Amino acid sequence: MKYEWKKEEKQLYLPKTLPELITVPKQKFFMLKGKGNPNRDSFAEEVGVLYSLAYAVRMMPKQGYTPEGYFEYTVYPLEGLWDLTEEGRKSATLDKDEFLYTIMIRQPDFVTQDVADKAFELVRKKKPHPLLERVVFDTMEDGLSVQMLHLGSYDNEPQSFNLMRDFIAKNNLEITSLKHREIYLSDARKVEPAKLKTVLRYRVKPIA
Repeated sequence: MKYEWKKEEKQLYLPKTLPELITVPKQKFFMLKGKGNPNRDSFAEEVGVLYSLAYAVRMMPKQGYTPEGYFEYTVYPLEGLWDLTEEGRKSATLDKDEFLYTIMIRQPDFVTQDVADKAFELVRKKKPHPLLERVVFDTMEDGLSVQMLHLGSYDNEPQSFNLMRDFIAKNNLEITSLKHREIYLSDARKVEPAKLKTVLRYRVKPIA
């Protein structure tokens, strides 16, 4: 039976529309760092390269290579870790050209560095792209976090962030990083802005 992350990991990927406290374990990702407005064409290319690697892993058995521990699964959603440059922080209004980001796609636990290297090899043969040189395979552990499901346009996310900050303050917590995580449950190319579903997450710690 195919592993469905939406069913098996609801706490991480289908949170409520109100803030909640969770603990996020260590996870493996294909990751790519960048800077600038996510609405530009080059950002879409970066996303495409990540998906080419993710699907290379997913389809390996059909290429004659089955990693140890492999199981059928649904490819995980695109995620992003977002920050601003120093200039962006000083600006009175949000300048999307000053975004710093790491976009990433989670990989199942059976994916080792050797399996990731095999994915790079397959993609370089089938769909070579200079952006592949910027992609890394690495782990990340959010640990204690506050997250919620944001419904609607990305431009309206500040409303949800305000709810999260209120929750954090009321629960004697503090944000440990100005970066925040977003998990994209909807394809913005196919879903109208009002119906987008995005998981928003801050790393936090108790106030000593």
